[in-house]
Amino acid sequence: MRTAPTILHLDMDAFYASVEQASKPSLRGKAVIVGGLGPRGVVATASYEARRFGVHSAMPTAQARRLCPNGAYLIPRFLLYREVSEVVMGLLRELSPLVEPLSLDEAFVDLEAGGTAFDSAGARAAGERLRADITAATGLSGSVGLAGSKMLAKVASEEAKPNGLLLIEPGTERELLAPMSVRTLPGVGPATGEHLRRAGITTVGELAEAGEDELVRMVGRAHGVGLYRMALGLDDRPVVAERDAKSVSVEDTFDVDLHDRVRIRFEVQRLADRCVGRLRASGHSGRTIVLKVRRYDFSTLTRSETLRGPTDDPAVVREAAARLLEGVDTTGGVRLLGVGVTGLADYTQEDLFAQALGGAAQEAEAAPAEGAAEAEGADGVAGAPGAAETAVAPGEDPGRAAGRHWAAGSDVRHALYGPGWVQGSGVGRVTVRFEQPGSPPGRVRTFLVDDPELEPSDPLPLVGRPG
Repeated sequence: MRTAPTILHLDMDAFYASVEQASKPSLRGKAVIVGGLGPRGVVATASYEARRFGVHSAMPTAQARRLCPNGAYLIPRFLLYREVSEVVMGLLRELSPLVEPLSLDEAFVDLEAGGTAFDSAGARAAGERLRADITAATGLSGSVGLAGSKMLAKVASEEAKPNGLLLIEPGTERELLAPMSVRTLPGVGPATGEHLRRAGITTVGELAEAGEDELVRMVGRAHGVGLYRMALGLDDRPVVAERDAKSVSVEDTFDVDLHDRVRIRFEVQRLADRCVGRLRASGHSGRTIVLKVRRYDFSTLTRSETLRGPTDDPAVVREAAARLLEGVDTTGGVRLLGVGVTGLADYTQEDLFAQALGGAAQEAEAAPAEGAAEAEGADGVAGAPGAAETAVAPGEDPGRAAGRHWAAGSDVRHALYGPGWVQGSGVGRVTVRFEQPGSPPGRVRTFLVDDPELEPSDPLPLVGRPG
C-alpha cells in the first residue's frame, strides 16, 4: 500500500455504446445496445439510457429487446473501438511508462513511475487533465479512480461513474469500503457472494469483522486470506506494463447451426484469413494452428497442429486449419467455429510454406482436447469485452463480411449521398441514415440491397469531422 494515491484506474464510460453514440448523432441521448443481433446474440455494452430499462452486458439480446423494445440494436465495430482505444492508451502512456491495460477501455497507470504525481494534489490534477485530454481527442468520457492500490483505484473509478473522478486518501480505505457490498471486491462473484450471504455477510465491513480464520474456514485458505486482506483495503500488487500477446484468434457464432460441410469448410478458411490479418497487424508469426468447434449440443472440441517453424502465411494457416477440420465430426450441426495461432514469435520462417504443403500432414504434435472450457470472445480483447458471443466476429468489417447483407450499425457510403450507417434491412431493402461524427442528425433513405451505388465503408474518426 502506498502512502499517496498515485495509482490511477481509468474506465471508459459504456465504451462501445458511447463510441456508437459519438459516431451517430441521431443516437445521442438514446438507448443504444451493442452486441450480437441474432437469436443467440448477447449484449456486449448498453448505454446508460438503455441501462435504465434494466439492460446490461452479458444479457441475451432477445431479453434486452423485451426490456427495451425501442432501443437501437447495433453490431459491434471492433476495428473502430480498437482505433479509439489506441488513442486513449497513448494518452495514458504519456503519463507513465507503467500502463497495465485490462481491456480496450480500462487500464491501470503508475503515476509515480512516470514522475507525474507523488501526492494527492498532483494525482488529482493528473486525473482531471487525463479526462479532459480524452474528451478532446475522442469526444468520449472516462471515469478515473485514484488510490494507493490497484484494488482501491478500481473501486474508486466504479464509484465515480459516469464521467467522474474519485480520489481515495490513504487511511480512509476501511471507512469507505465498510458499507459496500461484498460483490464490490475483485474475485467475489455470484457464487461466493451467495455463500457469504447465507453466512450473514453482505458488506465489506462485515467481511472484515468476520476475521481471517472464519473466512478461511468458509471459503478455503487461499481465497479466505485474500478476501480478508481486501476487506481491510490491503493490496500490494504492482502495476505491470502490458505483456506480449501469447496467441491470436478469431471466432464466429452462427445464428443457425451449420450442417453443410462445404459451408463449414468455407467458414474455417475465412476465419483463417482473418486470423492471419490480425497476426500480421500485431507484427507476429506463430507456430501452432488451433481449430475450435462448438457443436449443436454445446460440446466444444479443439484441435491443434504444430509446424516446424513460425508463419504468418495465410495459405499455410488455411491448409493447417482444413486438415484439422477433417478430423472433427460435425454431424448434428456446428454452432461456433474459431481459428487461432499460438506460439507467437517476432519472425517468420520463409520456407515454411513449402514445408507445410509438403509434409505437415503428419506433423500434428498436440493431442486433441475435447470439451475444452474456453472463454468466449477469443479475439483477445475484453470488450467484448471479449465475453459475449456475437454473430459478427471481432475484428471484421460486418458490412463487408456479410456481402450484401447489411447489418444494423455497419458503415456504408453512397455515391451520391456520402457516408452513413445501416439503420435496418429486410425484404430486399436497406435503410441508411446519412450522418457522420460532428454533423446534425441525418436523413434516412431506403435502397435495394444490391444497389450498386451503396458500398461498405471504413468507420470515420470520431473527432475532426464537420460540425
